[in-house]
Amino acid sequence: MHSDPMMWIAGLRALYLQALHPRAVRGVLQNSDFRRDAWGRLMRTARFVGTLTYDTTDAAERAGARVRRIHRLLSATDPATGERYGVDEPDLLLWVHCAEVDSYLHVLRRSGYPLGDAHADAYLREQRESARLVGLDPAAVPGSRAALAAYFARVRPELAPTPEAREVDAFLRRPPTPAALVPARALLWQRVARLAYGTLPAYAHELYGRPAPPPATVTRRLRATGRLLRAVPPTVRWQLPPRHILRAVARLGPGTRPAPYKLRPSAAILDGPKDAQRELRG
Repeated sequence: MHSDPMMWIAGLRALYLQALHPRAVRGVLQNSDFRRDAWGRLMRTARFVGTLTYDTTDAAERAGARVRRIHRLLSATDPATGERYGVDEPDLLLWVHCAEVDSYLHVLRRSGYPLGDAHADAYLREQRESARLVGLDPAAVPGSRAALAAYFARVRPELAPTPEAREVDAFLRRPPTPAALVPARALLWQRVARLAYGTLPAYAHELYGRPAPPPATVTRRLRATGRLLRAVPPTVRWQLPPRHILRAVARLGPGTRPAPYKLRPSAAILDGPKDAQRELRG
């Protein structure tokens, strides 16, 4: 799933959603050069997700330790109260995690990625491990679609269209671009940003104060974009940064390829596609 090209649109959706949590978005804007290095931040997130997905267990543990170490050193200030708080507060880490995994699942499934309900729940259970690596107690992390929906319902009253959220929104719509690339920004980036924005839940559109196309239109555009991007040969797509899949192939051998195939819940994690299909036929 994490090798799918629609993950980039899902990542933008996650940023839009994460920015609606006042304490979380302040933690980002007060501790990073997001305005001038947004691409670098996106790439660092992509590298982290790629490491956890495709690298060795030791590499994933080291990446998690590095993130936890950095978060321990950072804090943010509430401008209304003057309160100083750490960005590694469990509630904030949980919001960032849930906004990410929800966005990954939502965009990929809605764009036509073949993932059923049972495997969506399995994905959320698996992602508790990534939550552990950033410092969360896995037992406190939603591990099913129902638990994730209940979490968002509980957190919804805390969300707000703060000045920081509007700053992120404005940036994602029109990121600073060299003059020569302004036409490309209008042609490509703004379409991608609009599509990511359109996939947000209705309450997010209300908070941002900007309408979105009807859900059926958004779904149609997602599926068309998914078909277009998935038509690009994987070996070409994998050349794009951060190239974590190519590194995994180099480490595991040229016959290694990430590929979607359906598994019965009883199928072993090490089963190959043919083994899984035999299980299904059985």
